[in-house]
Amino acid sequence: MTMDYKKTLNLPNTAFPMKGNLAQREPERLKKWNEADLYNKIRQEFAGRPKFILHDGPPYANGEIHIGHAVNKVLKDIIVKSKSLSGFDAPYVPGWDCHGLPIELQVEKKIGKAGVKVSPAVFRKACREYAGKQVNIQKEAFIRLGILGDWERPYLTMDFAFEADIVRSLGKISQNGHIAKGAKPVHWCTDCGSALAEAEVEYEDKHSPAVDVRFQVVDEAGFLNRCHHVPDHDGTGPLSVVIWTTTPWTLPANQGVALNPELEYAVVQCEKDGNKERLVVAEALLKDAMLRYDIENYHVIAYCKGAALERQLLQHPFYDRQVPIILGDHVTTEAGTGAVHTAPGHGQDDYVVGLKYGLPVDNPVGNDGVFLPNTEIFAGEHVFNANAHVLEVLEQQGKLLHHVAILHSYPHCWRHKTPIIFRATPQWFISMDKNKLREQALNEVKRVAWIPEWGQARIESMMEGRPDWCVSRQRTWGVPIAFFVHKETGELHPRTAELVEQVAKRIEQQGIEAWFGLEAAELLGDEAEHYEKMTDTLDVWFDSGVTHACVLEKREQLHFPADLYLEGSDQHRGWFQSSLLASVAMNEVAPYKAVLTHGFTVDADGKKMSKSKGNVVAPQSVMKDLGADVLRLWVAATDYRGEMSVSDEILRRTSDGYRRLRNTARFLLSNLDDFDPARHLVDTKDLLALDRWVVDRALTLQDEVKAAYETYQFQHIYQKVHHFCVIDLGGFYLDIIKDRQYTAKADGLARRSAQTAMYHVLEALTRWLAPIISYTADEIWQYLPGERSESVFLETWYQGLAPLDEDSALSREFWQKVMTVRAAVGKELEKCRAKGDIGSSLNAEIELYCNADFFDDLNRLSDELRFIFITSNATVMVEGNAPEDAIQTEIDGVKLKVVVSGHEKCVRCWHQRPDVGTQAEHPELCGRCVENVAGDGEHRHYA
Repeated sequence: MTMDYKKTLNLPNTAFPMKGNLAQREPERLKKWNEADLYNKIRQEFAGRPKFILHDGPPYANGEIHIGHAVNKVLKDIIVKSKSLSGFDAPYVPGWDCHGLPIELQVEKKIGKAGVKVSPAVFRKACREYAGKQVNIQKEAFIRLGILGDWERPYLTMDFAFEADIVRSLGKISQNGHIAKGAKPVHWCTDCGSALAEAEVEYEDKHSPAVDVRFQVVDEAGFLNRCHHVPDHDGTGPLSVVIWTTTPWTLPANQGVALNPELEYAVVQCEKDGNKERLVVAEALLKDAMLRYDIENYHVIAYCKGAALERQLLQHPFYDRQVPIILGDHVTTEAGTGAVHTAPGHGQDDYVVGLKYGLPVDNPVGNDGVFLPNTEIFAGEHVFNANAHVLEVLEQQGKLLHHVAILHSYPHCWRHKTPIIFRATPQWFISMDKNKLREQALNEVKRVAWIPEWGQARIESMMEGRPDWCVSRQRTWGVPIAFFVHKETGELHPRTAELVEQVAKRIEQQGIEAWFGLEAAELLGDEAEHYEKMTDTLDVWFDSGVTHACVLEKREQLHFPADLYLEGSDQHRGWFQSSLLASVAMNEVAPYKAVLTHGFTVDADGKKMSKSKGNVVAPQSVMKDLGADVLRLWVAATDYRGEMSVSDEILRRTSDGYRRLRNTARFLLSNLDDFDPARHLVDTKDLLALDRWVVDRALTLQDEVKAAYETYQFQHIYQKVHHFCVIDLGGFYLDIIKDRQYTAKADGLARRSAQTAMYHVLEALTRWLAPIISYTADEIWQYLPGERSESVFLETWYQGLAPLDEDSALSREFWQKVMTVRAAVGKELEKCRAKGDIGSSLNAEIELYCNADFFDDLNRLSDELRFIFITSNATVMVEGNAPEDAIQTEIDGVKLKVVVSGHEKCVRCWHQRPDVGTQAEHPELCGRCVENVAGDGEHRHYA
């Protein structure tokens, strides 16, 4: 009677599911994390260790999260979890930006405008409620992504204590001498009805009228006397300096014409439309200008440097006023005429140069972008609509030399996507240069580690040229600029520092309403009649810019400065910059030691995502379909330093990669079913050679993985770990040890050695994966044998791996050579299988004919070489003895002869061996299987 030897095999077994079913299984694991209070257990476990603080840049509390949010939060989570594994106490406090215009706009849709349909107090209450709901929506999505953090105590910029600390931060910056008030030109959105921060401005193409306008010289003789020209050859016709501008609507505010002091200017005698005249333009632009004006006959009658014409008067083209020629280095020869129309109320360069010459800062435009009622000629017209009227007036006055519509890059509001204007209004500023803030901030930039390195040059270039930071807004839902200003002198109250603290204490109790409902006399007493209480609110970039003061310096488990800030690359002009300026203004130090930036998400074709294009990938949909771990794996596997391509197809490919990782873990678990490390763990020195190699390979890889986490190169981790699972394990080690694992005596050294190696590998692998595919890694953790902590997130890097002996003949190089030969032999066996010469590789016996180098190494494995190739026999001979029909493999020095085995097949291990049937009690088994079934178990040394 034939015995059923299947029962004698050690077949794999595990309850760990083959299919991830992540969409269903992840919420179950998340529930367990919440019930176990996992985040706080991590804090308790790592208390007292060195801290690593990644400070969360607050997303805006408005709308569902998008794929960019997911990228940002997952990257942060990967870093925080990897730092815990590296032995740091790495708390993560998430936050939200809760004030500002987008929320106001949403609330306006529901209850109407503040001060019109509802009182400002009721409006602010509605904004607070709306923001709270949005925070909860986003929080739920972030938690579902597997982000571990202090979700019960996030920071919200609308929390009363936070609002109070924002006011305190403003007070400290004022105390340090960086606050200024003045009518300076700022980016102004007429739709928002408010000033915009630099970070709220984006550039889009816009059609504008480009016009050349004559500014007639008032004192022609005095003007020409400053030029080099032939006496008594002054030319004929009106003498005009020609300006070129793409914003004709700013001409009503013109107060001067700027020339570059070092440029050469030419006085040109010419004729236009039958009228003789003299035009002044920069010599470098003369030919282009004449071509533009369609003037063929002209000649230069005089020339001079711009500096010679300083303070010469010109006649405004349509108003009864004279304006001076002024000098400025901002005038270039890139385009136009070399003469720049200057309206200090409508441009930063104009304002700066106008300040030098004491020019009026005239702003005839209201909050809504409409010319004020007292504006001559153009009262009541919207500025962009007024362009045509300005051209008409210039034509009537004979001052329009040329006009054409051009397409050029123009600033737009990032919310409304509409063109904005520069407009001088009374605003509060953080001065860049009044107290050397720019210089101090640039010095701090050099002390920060920028990742990638180009981030430093990017923020430096932005800091070097940026204007003063306008921190005031004319909005309802925002933290107040809690200052009292003298009605006559415009100066801050001398007790401002003390008053700010009194206001902050009130806000701690009642929120910002404490300020808006405050009567000045409550704090100022009899002085109140001399002081004006400010009603402006702070720029929301100020709110987020002072989170270092309101969060890092306030929470005991955090520290200042943070070890890392991490946001998208647009934040060099946003949060990175506002935080740097606020921190330097307050503390003379950067708020971060390092800054890491990631790129934006685009579709598979590199196109920006938009609902209209139908190429949006919603993280919520991905989590419902493929699971959060697939999304997390895509983030880790993608080079975040540039644009990050994502699509359904890309995510499906990522899902395939995920399955390979999961299947590897499952195979390892299935072979550890009867393994108890407390009883069965084999000492490293007693492991079989191949098992020693794989433990050493895991150690080498762990060092590489740790280094990649340390340098934030997550795509390298995915590539290396995936390669390890597919090539080193699946394609080599696990393929070889299946025979030993399944057929060796269950409790014999040969099998326990392999199990020990797999146990070590899986302990390490689970930790490597934990920061990236967090749900899956923690799921694997629950199935690992042996006593262990509740979660992989309570662990540090695995310490059970050991290196190969340095003097071992079976070194890393030896096993690499074996892998190379195995791959070459495998290709030849596959060819034989394709031709039908053999069935499985166990049908074959192979003869290897090798040069001395390969002969010595392969011979070390003696009879166990066959297990490497998974053939029924393998012998090694010297290359010189190779028969003519030996196959030259792809390796020089290695030839191969494949022989179909003529021996009987062992029904248990399927090897075809000469000793099959030599044992009467087990006539269908080979001698090795008999030893494993009925004896003490086979003895192996190598494989």
